[in-house]
Amino acid sequence: MKYIAYPFQEVKKLSFYLATEEFLARNYPEDEYFFMWQVNPTVIFGRNQLIENEVNLQYVKDNNIEFYRRKSGGGCVYADFSNIMFSFITSTFNKDFVFNTYLNKVANILKELGLNAYVSGRNDILVDGLKVSGNAFYQVNSRSIVHGTMLYNTDLSVMVKAITPDNEKLISKGIDSVRKRVTNVKEHLDITIDDFKKYIREHIADQEIILTNRDIKEIEKIEITYLKDNFIYGKNPNYTISKKKKTDAGMIEISLELKNNIVKRMNMLGDYFLIGDQDEFLNNFKNINYEKDEFIKVLNRIDINKYIYNLSSEDFLQILF
Repeated sequence: MKYIAYPFQEVKKLSFYLATEEFLARNYPEDEYFFMWQVNPTVIFGRNQLIENEVNLQYVKDNNIEFYRRKSGGGCVYADFSNIMFSFITSTFNKDFVFNTYLNKVANILKELGLNAYVSGRNDILVDGLKVSGNAFYQVNSRSIVHGTMLYNTDLSVMVKAITPDNEKLISKGIDSVRKRVTNVKEHLDITIDDFKKYIREHIADQEIILTNRDIKEIEKIEITYLKDNFIYGKNPNYTISKKKKTDAGMIEISLELKNNIVKRMNMLGDYFLIGDQDEFLNNFKNINYEKDEFIKVLNRIDINKYIYNLSSEDFLQILF
């Protein structure tokens, strides 16, 4: 197997590495290829997932966590620089054979390091019964691509907050649940992340190919397809969320119909007192992103008390966010 290396050391966006897989599948028709990569905090969700069901968008944006859709199926995952991503490209087109071959190859390397590692289910690798690696699969130009995570020392608390809907109770339970099911390699192995990567590379590949600057330019062209809003959000149908809270103005329930995280329709119910035209008030928020900063911009240019008696901008935002 040949290891793919880059002619630079900088850390790229996750979309660049996904584009590298496609580039190799389209332009390197022979042999098997493997490469490892790391990213700054990032959420990656599957091809057919609804982003708002999988990603805590407000949390990731507030904490400068990037988010991308990949072209393979499977679930939502979180990666930071203490998580190693693996990519494997092969000519074999049989999904089960590719999955089994690759996963067992990685599991056997972990065993050689002294870990009690084995393949579980369709796409996981466990150590002592706890998950250290989840993987996904897709096909390009009669080539198969498997890519996945290897948790070395990832911050599990951030992971849960980033990929859990924004509910403090769910997040708290989620962290406890994840810690019972997931583990980091570092908890089982006294080895640095660089030495761990070196060991994996030496035991999975026997040759190296360094991509050229021309290759990089072609990869960047493919990367553009991952960065378009209609790809990131495009699988999402219109959907409605409801928020409810007791305020000084009364009990208020706000419903929003969103499409690609953009407000398409908004309604408000409750026992509050109207002063002005409610439709006029709510129309100010149509066609803006469902993000706190965007709502603040609108509230800065209108007087909310001309519409609803005793409702402050702070309470209105607290209901929504």
